[in-house]
Amino acid sequence: MDRQSKIFVAGHRGLVGSAIMRCLLERGHARIITRSRSELDLADQKDVHDFFQRERPEYVFLAAAKVGGILANNSFPAEFIHQNLIIQDNVIHQAWLAGVKRLLFLGSSCIYPRDCPQPMKEEYLLTGPLESTNRPYAVAKIAGIETCWAYNRQYGTRFLAVMPTNLYGLNDNYDLANSHVLPALIRKMHEAKVGNCRSMTAWGTGSPRREFLCSEDMADACVFLMGLPEKDFLGLFSSDKPPLVNIGCGKDLTISELAVMVKDVVGFQGEVEWDDRKPDGTPRKLLDVSRLFSLGWAPKIELKEGIKKAYRNFLDLSQAT
Repeated sequence: MDRQSKIFVAGHRGLVGSAIMRCLLERGHARIITRSRSELDLADQKDVHDFFQRERPEYVFLAAAKVGGILANNSFPAEFIHQNLIIQDNVIHQAWLAGVKRLLFLGSSCIYPRDCPQPMKEEYLLTGPLESTNRPYAVAKIAGIETCWAYNRQYGTRFLAVMPTNLYGLNDNYDLANSHVLPALIRKMHEAKVGNCRSMTAWGTGSPRREFLCSEDMADACVFLMGLPEKDFLGLFSSDKPPLVNIGCGKDLTISELAVMVKDVVGFQGEVEWDDRKPDGTPRKLLDVSRLFSLGWAPKIELKEGIKKAYRNFLDLSQAT
C-alpha cells in the first residue's frame, strides 16, 4: 500500500476499525474511504455492489461485525450468526468483483476449539468442539476464513484473515449488556468507586486465562501485514492451509489477576466478589503468535499502560454523555 492507494475501512467507527483508521492516517495515507451505516448498509447486497463498482478500492480492511461478550452472544445468537455471515459475504464477494488487490478479514480468537492446546496455533482451527457460549459468532467467523480461502484458490485473490486476541482500547463498548470482560470491569469498578461501594461483583470464577492486546497494537499489526512486500505477503498463502495469521502479544493472565490490575488503575478500594453462577467461557485463550513475530512485528503497549489509556477514554466518553 502506498500513500495514494484507495483503502476502504469497513466498520471504521468501532473499536477495531477506528484504530485502523488512526493508524493509516498517522502513516500518511490520504485516500481512505469510509461509510457510516446510514450511508452504506453492508447487509444490502445491491448497496455493497454499487459502492464497490463506484469507488473501486484497492485495499479493504473488513472490520465491520456484530460483536459482544458472553451475555450478548447468549442472548442474541441468531443475530450474531446472521449479521456476520451476510456482511462478510457481501464485502468479500464484491471485493473480488471489483478487483481489490488485498483484503484483510478481521476474525477473533474464539474461532479455536474450546479445549484447544495452548498456545493456539493457526493449524488448530477446526480440530475440536467450539465454546458453546459464542458458537454462532465463531461459526460465522470461520465461514469468513473459508470464504477468503475459497476465493483465493478459485479466483487468485489475496484475501487474508487475521485472528486478534481479546482487544481493548479507544472507542470500546462499555455497555454491560454487550461489552467484553475488560471494559466491563473498568465500568463496574468505576461505578463502584464513585458510589463508595464496599464491593463489586464480576462474572464467573476469575480463573480463566486470557490474553489482551491494545487496539492500537492490533491496528499496527494489520497495517503492517497489508503493507508487506509482495514476496512476504504471498508467503502467507498456501493452497492447503487457510490464509490465517494470529495477532496477539503472546502473554496471558487470569481474569482475577486482570481485575486486580483494573482495580489499581481505576482506584477502587473495595473487594471484588465473583459470581460463579455465571459462565466462565473457554478456560484459556492464548494465541501462538510466532508466525506474525517471525515477520518482524511485535506489540509496543504493555497491558497496564493500555488499561490506563482505556480508562481515560472511558472517563472522556462518560463526560461526553
